[in-house]
Amino acid sequence: MLKKIATTLIAASGILCAVGTANAQYVGPSQATSYRNVAEILKNPVDDVRVTLRGKVTSRLSDDMYQFTDGTGTISVEIDEEDFAGQRIDANTQVEIWGKVDKDLMRAPEIDVKRITIIR
Repeated sequence: MLKKIATTLIAASGILCAVGTANAQYVGPSQATSYRNVAEILKNPVDDVRVTLRGKVTSRLSDDMYQFTDGTGTISVEIDEEDFAGQRIDANTQVEIWGKVDKDLMRAPEIDVKRITIIR
């Protein structure tokens, strides 16, 4: 009986260690590029850098292309219909966008938006 309890305790502690490790993440300094605003992106765009920006979608350019401003500059953003998730957004709606910088040699940088939420 005591051997069975010991085996159970060892197995349980192994599971707890594995769960703790799965939730761990590095939160220290990084040399990776990061941006605080649109002006920084436009000044030195780096392809595929993840960004989170707050501002407004000011106009629609085409099917899934829009203009976005955060007050420091204006940049084109690609927002697929499903990324709006049923939210109604106009030029006065304050939003937060998550996405990646899309830099191509032949055009201005853009943001490929993965998620957009209304800031209340």
